[in-house]
Amino acid sequence: MLTTLPQITVNGILNQLISPLDRGFSYGDGVFETCKLLNKKIPLWKLHRERLISSCQKLHIPLAVETLELYIKELIEKITPVLLEEAILKIVVTRGVGGRGYRLPAENTSPTICVSVFPITLPPEDHYNKGISVKICKHRLSSNPELAGLKHLNRLEQIILRTEWNDEAITEGLAFDTDDNLIEATASNIFIIKNNQLLTPELTSSGVAGVMRRFIIDTVAPSINMPIKIKKLKLNDLHAADEVFLCNSVFGIWPVATIINQKTFIIAPGSKTAQLMKGVKTQIDLLINEREMVNS
Repeated sequence: MLTTLPQITVNGILNQLISPLDRGFSYGDGVFETCKLLNKKIPLWKLHRERLISSCQKLHIPLAVETLELYIKELIEKITPVLLEEAILKIVVTRGVGGRGYRLPAENTSPTICVSVFPITLPPEDHYNKGISVKICKHRLSSNPELAGLKHLNRLEQIILRTEWNDEAITEGLAFDTDDNLIEATASNIFIIKNNQLLTPELTSSGVAGVMRRFIIDTVAPSINMPIKIKKLKLNDLHAADEVFLCNSVFGIWPVATIINQKTFIIAPGSKTAQLMKGVKTQIDLLINEREMVNS
């Protein structure tokens, strides 16, 4: 039984190395998912699985999902359960080993599937209770409808965004596109609440369509009868919001309390965000009891 984290398998083999000819290493030719583990289960696995399948199909990567799920189960079973009460599971799928050049290899390649389990770093409780500070970033996301929504391996724009601050008091940076549309944060999606309606940016040209974002849109908001609209949002919409929050599948929902631009805007965490946070927990608890989990 493995008693330390992280633990990593490549194509089901512990501590296996990845070839320098792997197209994921050479070209960022692949996709990834970052999932939260709770008591050996992945509550949002159905949504992670669907996005992974859809992304691989978009990139013409022949993923055998059953093999991936076997690798996940095998790794989880090797790790002592106490480490999996709360942890992070990361999946990386690349096209596999291929030659030089952007053209897809003439011969069939076997995807490389890397499954990792990491210890989780729990955020301060104040992130949930008092809200976080975010910064408006200067870098603008490029438009690419073909890749919009995908969680592909090229995260250079997010790295550039993250270089814009080192202040520990700032938790996240907000990203706009070249047409000044609000898109997302560096590692999370954004929602605005205005006049009791939930608004979130359209992601048809850039950005990552996050799993928690979809969970809130499809499940959580309807469960509490909160109307929702996906639309183009600008800086003025952000400043005029009644409430703002960020979300991802690891930390859930963080209310935004302060937006730093040329001046500081204060947005008090409100009751609607608190209602959605409670709704996420309720729906996650329901999913944990379902039998469709990866390791059920």
